[in-house]
Amino acid sequence: MELLTALGLSVPAGLNAYIPLLAVALAQRFEWLELREPFDLLGSWWVIGIIAVLLVVEVLADKIPAVDSANDAIQTVIRPAAGGLVAVAASGNATQVSPWLYVIAGVVLAGGVHAVKATSRPAVNASTAGMGAPVVSAVEDIGAVAMSAVAIVAPYLVGLALLLFGILMWRFWRRRAGRG
Repeated sequence: MELLTALGLSVPAGLNAYIPLLAVALAQRFEWLELREPFDLLGSWWVIGIIAVLLVVEVLADKIPAVDSANDAIQTVIRPAAGGLVAVAASGNATQVSPWLYVIAGVVLAGGVHAVKATSRPAVNASTAGMGAPVVSAVEDIGAVAMSAVAIVAPYLVGLALLLFGILMWRFWRRRAGRG
């Protein structure tokens, strides 16, 4: 279950670094998750406060066309790092797997999601004259909150979601290959 929680928190970090970080911090604070040391410090009120401020900045910046693209450029390092951080932090006491594997998996998952987001957002802005940015951003934020909650509360659903995602991606690539 720790693996599913860890991976399930990495994916939304690619959309918004601070939503899963805040979810993990609050889960630690309220003892819904047991984080490895030194990551248990995330549950400190002062760390939660810093993450909350960064989340507000991220949410606002992501709603403004052109600013969202600049923010995505800055977040190119932050989102994958957050994915690695939440993955290893949420892995609990799973000692049979190297912590570095959690970090690498988290970085790859969050980085992949971020790459899709960062490359598609300019197209959304251009095709909607900037009107789509707040809508798409709000959907991404809601999705990140939902994915983070599911990863913490019902990690087995993460496995199902990853399976469905894999099937959808396979069908997408198969259709594209048929066109080309």
